[in-house]
Amino acid sequence: MFIHLGGDIVLKAERIITILDHQSEEASAENRAFMKRSREAKQTVEVTGDPAKSIVVTDDCIYLSPISSHTLKRRAENKTIANAEEEESTRP
Repeated sequence: MFIHLGGDIVLKAERIITILDHQSEEASAENRAFMKRSREAKQTVEVTGDPAKSIVVTDDCIYLSPISSHTLKRRAENKTIANAEEEESTRP
């Protein structure tokens, strides 16, 4: 299953650790420090030039997506449901 983050970025769902609302960056000192370290290590990718609405964390990179965290979550859930239905329909 793949999740489209916006622009030309598509990730395998298995790579995604978490999807956060972009406003959560300012919610705590830990989040600010985490994002600062990621930017300094050049591990942050802005998906498009549009303002970020969500933060997508993987093992090796952080993506700043213009798509809301709720929409990305729905996309992930819909794909999972579709995959489960396909598996059920192929069972004897």
